[in-house]
Amino acid sequence: TEDDWRDIAKIFEERWNFPHCLDSIDGKHVDIIRPSGSGSHYYNYKGRHRMVLLAVVDAKYQFIMCDFGINGRVSDGGVLQNTTFFERLENNPLNILPEERNRNTSTILPYVFVAEYAFPLRMVMVKPYRQANLDSKDKKVYNYRFSRARRIVDNAFGIVSLRFGIFHTLRPNTH
Repeated sequence: TEDDWRDIAKIFEERWNFPHCLDSIDGKHVDIIRPSGSGSHYYNYKGRHRMVLLAVVDAKYQFIMCDFGINGRVSDGGVLQNTTFFERLENNPLNILPEERNRNTSTILPYVFVAEYAFPLRMVMVKPYRQANLDSKDKKVYNYRFSRARRIVDNAFGIVSLRFGIFHTLRPNTH
């Protein structure tokens, strides 16, 4: 609901100093044992067979949405476009808040998701400035705050990995 999004955005602003942030999005490439008969379908540029877990994580490291199953050859941006989340994002049954005045300022800002460079830039999805474009203090501050908000999804993957012992590199059977 809009109230749920507003609560998440408030926590992102209070904890991570990034106003109007709804969630952090990223993909995690997971090593798999190649299914028989799949050929190079899951083989990626790093020379491994992988599938991608796409996650949307809130400011409290809670997974709001996960989608798993796209082959590892597809970029994170391509994975996003093949999810139910993306379909809902496009058609707005997610009840994303309209742009509003930022707390304690007169600036009107949209509510957004934060994502890495690989994701498509959209009205509701922002990315950092590239290093070559960091020509002002404002852009550097934006990137710093962006990084604080975006790393939440990476931290959530790390927490899951440590807690459940998953996402570790597969070792080939040498016997």
